[in-house]
Amino acid sequence: MKKLFVLFLLSLAAIATSAQTKKVSILGDSYSTFKGYNPEGYAPFYPDANNDVKDVEQTWWSLYIKANGYQLEKNNSWGGTTICGTGFFNRDVFNSYFISRVDMLGDPDIIFVFGGTNDAWQRSPIGEYQYSDWTKDDCKSFRPALACLLDMLQRRYPKATVYSILNSELREEINESMRVVCQHYGVQLIELHDIEKQNGHPSVAGMKSICEQLQEAIQ
Repeated sequence: MKKLFVLFLLSLAAIATSAQTKKVSILGDSYSTFKGYNPEGYAPFYPDANNDVKDVEQTWWSLYIKANGYQLEKNNSWGGTTICGTGFFNRDVFNSYFISRVDMLGDPDIIFVFGGTNDAWQRSPIGEYQYSDWTKDDCKSFRPALACLLDMLQRRYPKATVYSILNSELREEINESMRVVCQHYGVQLIELHDIEKQNGHPSVAGMKSICEQLQEAIQ
């Protein structure tokens, strides 16, 4: 009888542990890619000959998920993509920008949005702050596109906690826009600093630093 009671308690503990396991989804660009872990047809950056990240377990998101005992739900990250609908060489990228991928994150408890780097690098139009009634043309600019993105994520995944990650060394227009829009939606913005990079992307040390900064920021 005592053994049965112990087994019963152990089974309850296992159920409780399982119930507490959070599912993490990522909506990102090349910083969050790894070959074989993103949807087919997407352009991954990692692994890269000029970067020392060679194993998926070295990525910031794999490190973070493992450190917290979480599980990966979906990693919808696509190299070279922008939050807004204006891509490199001023091209329309409505097939790949972040907004077009909102519905592809599964059933997450936590969503990390890690973008803005390509918008900064290719100097996407900034636009004005706008929090409703977005048109396709509005979303060619960064500020309205970011607002539309966060609004859509919160409506589509009401039970999930959304975090926005801001890369280091971006132009201040992008940084300030992220701060203002994230504050409007009550989304925690995690501003990275001192991220070591190789070929423009986080190295092994940079990935570890991202994970550590997330751990510190998210309580």
